[in-house]
Amino acid sequence: MSMQQQLDDRIRAGLPVIHLEVINESHGHNVPRGSETHFKVVLVSPAFDGMSLVKRHQAVYALVREQLAGGVHALALHTYTAAEWDAAHGAAPDSPACHGGSKHDRKH
Repeated sequence: MSMQQQLDDRIRAGLPVIHLEVINESHGHNVPRGSETHFKVVLVSPAFDGMSLVKRHQAVYALVREQLAGGVHALALHTYTAAEWDAAHGAAPDSPACHGGSKHDRKH
């Protein structure tokens, strides 16, 4: 089973879902072709009502801790209540472009 599917399955099993997108963004990073290391998750859940952003992220991280320990290098989380999702017109922000390498390796 792909890492993308594992993430999707874990989230759906652990939280009520109104909307879920698990997007493999590895192709935009300095990794081998076909990698599953960088993901963006867009999640709308009634469980997030009254929950701080930090608590939402902690809830998702707890569900996918095995995947984070086993190959997922980056996980961008965009978590919304139904009202927030409606206010955002059903769209999450685009991920920034990867500049490759480490910021510590760049010459200024």
